[in-house]
Amino acid sequence: MPLTSRGSWRWPDAVLLLAVAVCAVVVYARPPIPQAREYHQFADARTLFGVPNAFDVLSNIPFAMVGIAGLVTVFQHGEIFSTPWERWPYATLFVGVTLTAAGSSFYHLAPDNDRLVWDRLPMTVGFMGLLTAMIAERASLAAAKALLWPLLVLGCVSVLYWHWTELQGAGDLRLYALVQFGSLILVALLLALYPPRYQGGGYLITGLVLYAAAKGFESADRVIVNATHAVSGHTLKHLSAAAGVACIVAMLRARASSARPTPLPASGR
Repeated sequence: MPLTSRGSWRWPDAVLLLAVAVCAVVVYARPPIPQAREYHQFADARTLFGVPNAFDVLSNIPFAMVGIAGLVTVFQHGEIFSTPWERWPYATLFVGVTLTAAGSSFYHLAPDNDRLVWDRLPMTVGFMGLLTAMIAERASLAAAKALLWPLLVLGCVSVLYWHWTELQGAGDLRLYALVQFGSLILVALLLALYPPRYQGGGYLITGLVLYAAAKGFESADRVIVNATHAVSGHTLKHLSAAAGVACIVAMLRARASSARPTPLPASGR
């Protein structure tokens, strides 16, 4: 479906759809990807106040803090959106982030595949909420309205499908990888290809950079704890990712303190 309300295609729309196709081809050109068992063997297993893996568990608290702060901002400052509906993708993002605090804490108490489901499910809710918010703000409000629920279903299905394949003895992470990394690639393209309708794009870019840093910390989990003897890469991952979400909250609050948002143009939205 074209991303313009008039039914015509713009070249950024074609680039976006091409990116979706390329991501899908790249991911599915690989054989099925099972969840590596060593993934659950985190570097920092220290117990604190009776909490196992305490630092990886407790570092989820910032997710709850920024998620709740985001929800309060979205529902207390309706004037930051041109149309009331636009708050719902952001509310979806912040609900996902808040639930990630619970799901990730539950997982890190005793890491295994069954618990990992509850870590990943709310994360996909957050990814899909952010993607839909960017579609609404940058490309097409009508397309965002049509895509929010299908994208949420796709995100949840990607996790449930992975877990089902693991139970069948042939795990396949490809759809989940496509949802996570594909959605972030599309967000970056939306920021690059479409003109902004609101102020604060710098906050979003900073948030994406912090999330990229979080993935780097995750891959260097043991290296970092061996170097610092204080904190692990996975703990830093949680803190950096939460800081990325905090940038989005700061962006919305900056809008609330500035002039009213630019009205939707008569065409193309």
